[in-house]
Amino acid sequence: MVQTPISPSEKLSKVEYIKDRSNYLREPLATELLNDSTHFTEDSIQLLKFHGSYQQDNRDHRAKGQEKDYQMMLRTRTPGGFVPWQLYLVLDKLADDYGSNTLRATTRQAFQLHGILKKDLKTVLSTIIRNLGSTLTACGDVNRNVMAPPAPFRNRPEYDYARDYASKIADLLTPQCGAYYEMWVDGEKIVSGEEKPEVVAARKNSCGHSHNDIEPIYGAHYLPRKFKISVTVPGDNSIDIYADDLSFVVITNDQGDLEGFNVLAGGGLGRTHNKEATFTRLADHIGYVDKNDIYDLVKAIVATQRDFGDRTNRSHSRMKYLIHEWGVEKFKAKVEEYFGKKIATFKPLPEWKYADYLGWNEQGDGKLFLGISIENGRIKDDDKLQLKTALRKIVQQYNLPMQLTGSQNVILYEIEPSLKGQIQAILEEHGVITDTHKISILTRYAMACPALPTCGLAVTESERAIPGILERLEALLTKVRLKDEKIVIRMTGCPNGCARPYLAEIGFVGSAPEKYQIWLGGTPNQTALAAPYAEKVSVSELESFFEPLFVNFRENRQKGESFGLFCGRVGFENLREFAANYKGDTPKKAKSRAGRKHQHRIGVPDEFYDRLKQISDEQKRPMNQLVTEALQKYFGE
Repeated sequence: MVQTPISPSEKLSKVEYIKDRSNYLREPLATELLNDSTHFTEDSIQLLKFHGSYQQDNRDHRAKGQEKDYQMMLRTRTPGGFVPWQLYLVLDKLADDYGSNTLRATTRQAFQLHGILKKDLKTVLSTIIRNLGSTLTACGDVNRNVMAPPAPFRNRPEYDYARDYASKIADLLTPQCGAYYEMWVDGEKIVSGEEKPEVVAARKNSCGHSHNDIEPIYGAHYLPRKFKISVTVPGDNSIDIYADDLSFVVITNDQGDLEGFNVLAGGGLGRTHNKEATFTRLADHIGYVDKNDIYDLVKAIVATQRDFGDRTNRSHSRMKYLIHEWGVEKFKAKVEEYFGKKIATFKPLPEWKYADYLGWNEQGDGKLFLGISIENGRIKDDDKLQLKTALRKIVQQYNLPMQLTGSQNVILYEIEPSLKGQIQAILEEHGVITDTHKISILTRYAMACPALPTCGLAVTESERAIPGILERLEALLTKVRLKDEKIVIRMTGCPNGCARPYLAEIGFVGSAPEKYQIWLGGTPNQTALAAPYAEKVSVSELESFFEPLFVNFRENRQKGESFGLFCGRVGFENLREFAANYKGDTPKKAKSRAGRKHQHRIGVPDEFYDRLKQISDEQKRPMNQLVTEALQKYFGE
């Protein structure tokens, strides 16, 4: 295979040169697979990501003078979260035979296996591939796992369209170089299902500056960085649609037939502490595309990022930075140039809502589905809960397919009503709760990344810390008479944002050992960004830090207002003033001017109100916050 080399004069990131020398993702990874080393070199580590794996070391096992405890994490490619029962049973067994005895459901509807040794990597990967699975493009500078709403409704065609197109877009953007199958199954290309003819045809046509026969869409050097896509239906934000590089919303007619898709682009949550050039960003509304043009538009947007995304600085390489610097109109114009036609106007949508689909539900065809809450996505057995054993028994006995959710939970479906009692009995026998009223409300809506000890980017705990933190916050809410208050809480061990804390009402972002940056102001339906409120809050200060925030909320909230919306409405200055004056649960003394219930009201002309409402909807920020900022600028404050 011939690859166009990078010019020596180009000042690109180190990873770009690794890709350039790799012969389309092969070397030195293929050679290093054959040696007896316990780990890969840096060049191979970067290429390994394209094949669906990260090299890690267990920091709990580090010892002075000894080699690191190297191990591999494998991530599956499961568009829309679909996992066939055969694949689940294989993953369950591989976790026991070669891994850490656990599986982990991710925030992007995939499974991760942890603790795989280098010497066992080919055995594990080949077994997954031969059993209806794949890890190709689960990581790396390519399109990642494509998300879709997990609810397996059979009487709502828009959900079928979302799942179907998530799978077809994933196929469209699959690398074609062949390295994956050469390396892991000795060249035997095992495909779990035939690709749709329209997908095959669409992939053959290059777009933009690429004229590459081997990788017609990606080109010789793939994308500047990872790329995330989701497909959903109007109103269903179970997958955090504004967080992705590219998102689609299914648009159907009154008869339920697919007409096209609304298009959003430019979302992304990764950032770096103390680097203002890196930031979180919500996706913009780009427009609408007819169903017959969906593949060409996907290629046009991916090609725009491929050709113009930053390849010199990886912390500035996501498409959100390109759109931020160009502006939506310039970005849209370039996409239209590649697309070959104008993008139509974005169609109106209903209000977004979040749903986790836990508990027993009707599929719509007489069968049932069951959403099972998995704390932080970790499927394991312990003294109190044998979730791994319970799921294995049920899937094995009833051959039930599975849908993974974007909130780290699992849905079993195609369940005959006559089997409900038997399945419920197995779950209860192993301590698994299916009654949503018996699940802690904070735990139900919380997410956390794995962080320590295996993630190399983590600066502090997340998955292992959040259960205790939620328990303490729950006790605090009870103390301040907010028992059973629903608050979306998410935690990550570093600022990369894998558990999407920047969309939560309370986001914990690791900033130092046992310390977190606190983000406030996200919404329960994940349509607005939170903002940094405090830089380094120690776990030991948890109650003293949050008590004044919760009391302020209790005393000054508007009817039906969530904690995140309250924080955004009253502003951080008020929250800090209230906390500074707080002397215990005595709200009258602690209340500040800006926090009082009866605020002054003024009227504005209808035309100003309409414009303000439009901006509020577009930016997903409260109108009074926009007015306050405008007045502050007017008065020079």
